[in-house]
Amino acid sequence: MQNNTLFILLILSMLSCKKDEAEVGDIYEYHAHIMSPNSDHKHLGDELPIVIDFESHTGQPVHHINVSIYRKSDGSTMYSKPEEAHIHETSGEYTFMDSLLLDASNGITVNNVYVLEAKVWGHEDGVEEEISTVEFQVQP
Repeated sequence: MQNNTLFILLILSMLSCKKDEAEVGDIYEYHAHIMSPNSDHKHLGDELPIVIDFESHTGQPVHHINVSIYRKSDGSTMYSKPEEAHIHETSGEYTFMDSLLLDASNGITVNNVYVLEAKVWGHEDGVEEEISTVEFQVQP
């Protein structure tokens, strides 16, 4: 009888571990919160601050990120960082900070609408990918 009890406890222990792993798994619940820029009009020659808070609401690592700015009318990319998308921030939170001079040297022209796109995804390409965007116009 004692052997049967130990056997049953062993089986239950193994099943509970597998259940816990399946429940936690690789569920990231990623979000990309664009703190800056906002959708207000910008002016040619302005320095555009870029601040995005990436996070996993389940505390999983933030594996990959990308921040890009492209012209809405034709999809031309003016900005794309970081150069290495795999950042693997184990705390589950990562703040990306940079800036971009809004001028012709960076492909920015007046009277165009631009889209800042902040993307975060898991260990494999496209896994639980989350994309946030903000649009803004550049004026003279």
